[in-house]
Amino acid sequence: MKAMGAIPGGFEANADGRLMIGGHDSRWLVEKARGTPLFVYDNDLIGAKIALFRAALPDGICLHYAVKANPYPPLLEWLCRFVDGFDIASEGELAALESVGAACIPLSFAGPGKTDRELERAIEAKATVSVESESEAKRLLDIAGRLGTRPKVMVRVNPPFQLKGAGMKMGGGASPFGIDHDQAADVVRGLIEAGADWRGLHIYPGSQCLDWAAIVEAQGASVTLAGQIADAAGAEPAEVNLGGGFGIPYFAGEAPLDMYSLGQAMGDMLAECPVSLGASRFTLELGRWLVGEAGVYLTRVTDRKESRGETFLVTDGGLHHMLAASGNFGQLLRRNYPLAVASLYGAPVEEAVNVVGNLCTPLDILGHQVALPRAEPGDLIAVFCAGAYGLSASPQAFLSQTRAREVMV
Repeated sequence: MKAMGAIPGGFEANADGRLMIGGHDSRWLVEKARGTPLFVYDNDLIGAKIALFRAALPDGICLHYAVKANPYPPLLEWLCRFVDGFDIASEGELAALESVGAACIPLSFAGPGKTDRELERAIEAKATVSVESESEAKRLLDIAGRLGTRPKVMVRVNPPFQLKGAGMKMGGGASPFGIDHDQAADVVRGLIEAGADWRGLHIYPGSQCLDWAAIVEAQGASVTLAGQIADAAGAEPAEVNLGGGFGIPYFAGEAPLDMYSLGQAMGDMLAECPVSLGASRFTLELGRWLVGEAGVYLTRVTDRKESRGETFLVTDGGLHHMLAASGNFGQLLRRNYPLAVASLYGAPVEEAVNVVGNLCTPLDILGHQVALPRAEPGDLIAVFCAGAYGLSASPQAFLSQTRAREVMV
């Protein structure tokens, strides 16, 4: 038997013992969506995270949503009423925002390898472009000149440090992300001299960290670095984007990020920020932390089989929808996401089983030797922490299986 992560708060069973999501019976949600596999996103849980952010962090910190975490259009439409901006990484994400009228609030566009068309679209959408190289900065200026407009631009900096304990490190060495810190001031001066509307600096050392002290340490180093670059460039940035890095607990033994300790320490740190940043606005771009725990992936058991002393629950879903839960999205060692039998939510554990998908690969494992109530064909399996990097981060076309449905409640 192998441990699972803890199920996030906000979920309970109804009188019939079935999982409730956003106040709705999971079986009813599946019927309304006309089947499984199904992703369900609870906007009340997302709203609670936004409220926690506003309560715990210092006043004036801007909250941007990182669309890459989950670009589901109804989610974007809902979020545009509560966040201060969106961070995008592709023309497709921009189009998703535009399709629901959510591109009316501030946009920033980051990521390496932006095409000329993407730069043009970003300029036309009045997005702030975080340039990741000197050549990208030149292309941006050339395209803006052709369009007869003044581009809004930030310089993304590749810092000389990492975020300790990060699940994914984005700095501290050679990187496709950002301009090396010792070259950033020259690029800033060049953009200003060329007439660009320079908006500031973007520094993102890592993601998926649950240690508030490590996050604040990296933020402090980022603020110090931003001040040094501003001094060297002789220009004060209107904005310093400190990236994200806020993690959520997926696995056994992990605890939620202590937001109030983080907020207190961040306030102390910003109270002593460099003079050259005295008028700067600070921004955090969060995706996973905002929406990850609000999502549930529901998949139906289609077969129950025994093989060499082990029980397998075969479902109609799998890694083509929830690659991360299978352990194939950056995990060095596979660990179990929190799972439950949605149709027997809260029932006593009876057995250890393997929950697998319907793909022709041994990698298609949603739960390995997990303790669950006895499930039979027809029962629903719930995979939690499915609100971020789920459907859009999975190989949906693999084996041409059915595409998962999505719904927001």
